Amino acid sequence: MSNPGHAAVSSRPSLLLLDEDTRGHLWAALREFAETYLSNVSKMDVAPRLDVSGVRAFAEDFSFAQPEDPAELFRRVAQGLLSNQVHTPHPCYFGLFNPAPTTMSIFADALVAALNPQLAAWSHSPLAVEIEMHVLRSLAAKFGIAPEAADGTFTTGGAEANQTALLAAVAAKWPQFLSDGVRGIPGEPVFYVSSEGHHSFLKAARVSGLGESAIRYARAGSDLKIDVDLLRQAIREDRKQGLAPFMLVATAGTTGAGTIDPLQRLATIAREEHLWFHVDAAWGGAAVLVPELRSALDGVEQADSITFDSHKWLSVSMGAGMYLTRHANSLARLFALSTAYMPKEGDQLAICDPYTHSLQWSRRFTGLKLFLSLAAAGWTGYEQALRQQTRVGHVLRTRLAESGWSIVNQTPLPLVCFTNRERLPDLAAHQDLVNAVVASGKAWISTIQLGESKAPALRACITNYRTDESHVETLIECLEEVA
Repeated sequence: MSNPGHAAVSSRPSLLLLDEDTRGHLWAALREFAETYLSNVSKMDVAPRLDVSGVRAFAEDFSFAQPEDPAELFRRVAQGLLSNQVHTPHPCYFGLFNPAPTTMSIFADALVAALNPQLAAWSHSPLAVEIEMHVLRSLAAKFGIAPEAADGTFTTGGAEANQTALLAAVAAKWPQFLSDGVRGIPGEPVFYVSSEGHHSFLKAARVSGLGESAIRYARAGSDLKIDVDLLRQAIREDRKQGLAPFMLVATAGTTGAGTIDPLQRLATIAREEHLWFHVDAAWGGAAVLVPELRSALDGVEQADSITFDSHKWLSVSMGAGMYLTRHANSLARLFALSTAYMPKEGDQLAICDPYTHSLQWSRRFTGLKLFLSLAAAGWTGYEQALRQQTRVGHVLRTRLAESGWSIVNQTPLPLVCFTNRERLPDLAAHQDLVNAVVASGKAWISTIQLGESKAPALRACITNYRTDESHVETLIECLEEVA
């Protein structure tokens, strides 16, 4: 006999699965919104006016007490987001490493959201897992790591990849760290990062239990690259003090100035000193795809591990970081374990469950957006796009110099730091100019402080494959108007 109460419940329409007509209206609204945005973003102001009380009131206006009409809800929130964010896909966004997303990465994110694959266990999403591993090995080969030795994982971003590198380096030096933690490490462990390097290593040192005191900031020279001679001296002094060096981090494209550390010489030091050699190539690593830029990264092929973010210079939608390594067993050493509750269908297969291979457990199919973007454009398509952005970077550098600005960084990558000491004597003056540029809506740039002296400068980076010479001219004109 059937349960009438159960039948009544199962036939009741769900507010979580909307009906087909409603879904159709929403898909149409989403398509129209996305197409309009992609077509017209270059005509918009790059940045909004910041209104803390206004945006907070917008969010808090939703009480969640009663269901709302889905179509009106979508329209209202989409418009709110449109009016209250920096438009990083704008070709006059000369800011941080935020991309104008590839078309295929947008569709990939939609497809993944609809299918909602779970990448913790291979058996739940076998093709998704194998696609990611294929992409990781293919990129590792571009960095000079033999595919048969390569391993890696997609990460939430460069910070997770750098943290993974730190843990891998510690475990390689002191295997007992995995069971005993920092209590099992004899002596005081230290690792070396450029003073111009990324501050994610500070977070990694804190959360790993090593603490901030484990970081040794290697002094950068006037060229903003690690001073190799001073580094050698620092390592010797630390060993004399009884400290235990275990890792050296080089940066291939610093966030501030796009500087590439001397990778070959640092790889030699790492080998001689028995240090894990990690290269943070989160942004600049894409240079390996462009033949005329590849030599700038010579030495990266000797890295024990590499951080690379495809949501930066490869222009896939946020976020799609990667950790690559030449040590095939290092990730398994860190993260392998067995549980009673995870799926067992793949136990007899020659596969790897991603949850035994990463800091993450339940995980989105992150790699599809890069896979589809690569498959649609090919290596040649990316090479052309990166070369074009590099060329526009040279144009920007030239036009700034012609307009009386002094260029204060040296890099083959399309990131330009510039100043005019007579017009902008201090950091406050630089920031005032940046605020005026951003407030104009015409462009987005930022300030930066470089070197040991923390000298202030303006920073403009080509992050968009749609940026061309006309947008450079817009920035030049805007600078002159507000300066």
